[in-house]
Amino acid sequence: MCTYTYTDMATKTISITVEAYDRLKASGEKNESFTEIINRITKKADIMNFAGLFSEKEADILERNIAKSRKMSSKRMERIRSEFN
Repeated sequence: MCTYTYTDMATKTISITVEAYDRLKASGEKNESFTEIINRITKKADIMNFAGLFSEKEADILERNIAKSRKMSSKRMERIRSEFN
């Protein structure tokens, strides 16, 4: 049995600073390509990975703090808008 697989993968050339190159290279694991590094560090997290991270009490506190922060931000934005009108 003989199997032939052909993968035509598009590539892009990018320009980055030496500092960025060094940081990218340093963040790689052994034998990991730059493509693999970039894909790993930019991978979107599945929200279900966070399930059970907080206790119910911690989640309630967090939710209240987020609501409080949003309310304060809204008030601040209202004040700023009124200063410009």
